[in-house]
Amino acid sequence: MIESVHFRNFKVLRDATLPLGQFTLIVGPNGSGKSTALQGLRALSQPDAWQFKDVASVDLIAKNVANVDLIAGEEAEVEIQCKIDSYVLKVHWERNSNGRIDDEEEGTMVDGFRKRLREKLRDVSVYSLDARAMCSPVQILPQVKLQPDGSNLAGVLDQLQSEEPERFEALNLAFGRFIPEFDRILLEASVPGSKTLLLRTREGKHKIPARDISQGTLLALGMLTIAYLPNPPSVVCFEEPDRGIHPRLLRDVQDALYRLSHPESDGEMREPVQVVATTHSPYLLDLYRDHPEEIVIAHKIGQETRFERLSEQPDLDDILRDSHLGEVWYTGILGGVPIQP
Repeated sequence: MIESVHFRNFKVLRDATLPLGQFTLIVGPNGSGKSTALQGLRALSQPDAWQFKDVASVDLIAKNVANVDLIAGEEAEVEIQCKIDSYVLKVHWERNSNGRIDDEEEGTMVDGFRKRLREKLRDVSVYSLDARAMCSPVQILPQVKLQPDGSNLAGVLDQLQSEEPERFEALNLAFGRFIPEFDRILLEASVPGSKTLLLRTREGKHKIPARDISQGTLLALGMLTIAYLPNPPSVVCFEEPDRGIHPRLLRDVQDALYRLSHPESDGEMREPVQVVATTHSPYLLDLYRDHPEEIVIAHKIGQETRFERLSEQPDLDDILRDSHLGEVWYTGILGGVPIQP
């Protein structure tokens, strides 16, 4: 499990350490680096695909354009610290170069761990689901994968139905509990070699094409699909998984996220997935009131960002007492809210 990620000069994260657990929910105002942190995790999966100009903070880019010499040690750098033996792996970018990985230790044991760690990082997936992308017909190909915006959803569901029919049925039941209006996920041929997603209404058994389904319903289906994959990515990040979903259904969102991060609670035998999600919703946040160690608050202080576990807040029990966590956060007492000029 990735224990923490340290960012230096990475976009808006000039010097910030993000603590991570098996499940982590990040809250904070717009521009506080929540999405940037997820981008950093994605950059770790293929560092050589990202250039200095893609990751550096604006002042470093300005110096690069002006050809101003950087001071010693001034580079855009993302550092991963893993839980096993405090092993440190660094990915960093220098001027006019793509990212590269540097290891700080050597040895047979470390070499084996290095290989496992790099395999884990290559499997980082960051999802910002887009309903329009999710409803598009999909050409059926072997080993189709869900894309970051949710593209290929019909193909992934078709593959799940044919290769894991029991799991597909379990997904159908879970989706029916989540969105009771529908009772069946359908996949029909649109043109030869392609499948289109439809949902069947519980009453009347009407087949509704995905393009006519509400955004929140499609986003819920996409998230549930990821949770029911037989071999999900080892690290899964969601940007605002509550987006478009009614507050009364947020418990189902939490269940889907926990199914990934704590599979044993659902009788799953696979390895747990490390899950990182962001939100602006006090309603979703409130569901984690009893797990403050899973909440990270992003504080925006001037041009700097600082991440802090909620469990590290002094006098947290006194602050919460009989209050809802979402309400307390909304007031600004805990920080991580927009600062009015």
